[in-house]
Amino acid sequence: MIKTIYIIILIYFILGGVGFYFINRKKDAETARNSYIKFITYFFIINILFFSIVLAPTLFQLLLLFIITISAFELFNLFKKGGFNKKKVFYTSFLIFLVLSVALFGFSRLSSEVILFSFLILSIFDSFSQISGQLFGKTKIALSVSPNKTAEGVAGGAIIAFISSFLLKGLYQGELINLVVITAGILLFAFAGDLAASYYKRVFGVKDFSSAIPGHGGFLDRFDSLIAGGAWVGFSIYLLGL
Repeated sequence: MIKTIYIIILIYFILGGVGFYFINRKKDAETARNSYIKFITYFFIINILFFSIVLAPTLFQLLLLFIITISAFELFNLFKKGGFNKKKVFYTSFLIFLVLSVALFGFSRLSSEVILFSFLILSIFDSFSQISGQLFGKTKIALSVSPNKTAEGVAGGAIIAFISSFLLKGLYQGELINLVVITAGILLFAFAGDLAASYYKRVFGVKDFSSAIPGHGGFLDRFDSLIAGGAWVGFSIYLLGL
């Protein structure tokens, strides 16, 4: 089954690559190059996390701890660069981040099948929201926080993620209604996490958290959806019994 799932992932990446081709063909060379760097970097990130989940769950836990640590540093670093102003925003954000991080670590201790299901839904939603938004996006939904986010992008990513959840239901052994609820929660938390990270950057007047990942705006920019969405899965299974 894992082989089949990986083939599905590769198919999604091929479709994503085609989407990026049509997106970038009308852009200037520098912008297109940066877009492809982002796409290729994302491909390697997905593969590293995928195989750590499948082959070495302990390694996946260590990777999450690393992501959490660097993301916490990025939150503090923006606060520091901002002259330690806007304390209420920082302390509130950091408290929420800590709660999500604890739930995320709980998530990392679930079965490999549930982790893989959640990770794939998150990745599909994240990537196809961006592709759908750039191809079809017209209706801005968070202009002051995330100017590039559109209703069409979110809807496109959510539709493909929901369809994928049924294709991947063999990884999640719960009832169908639980599958729908946990998938909807993943998408909602991922979307909220993305907006929260963007809001934090806007408050401190920066575009990126850091330049640590080529083509991306830092660890928290890349993994905000994973942190929030994974935390939801941890909450939903440990506290709600889904």
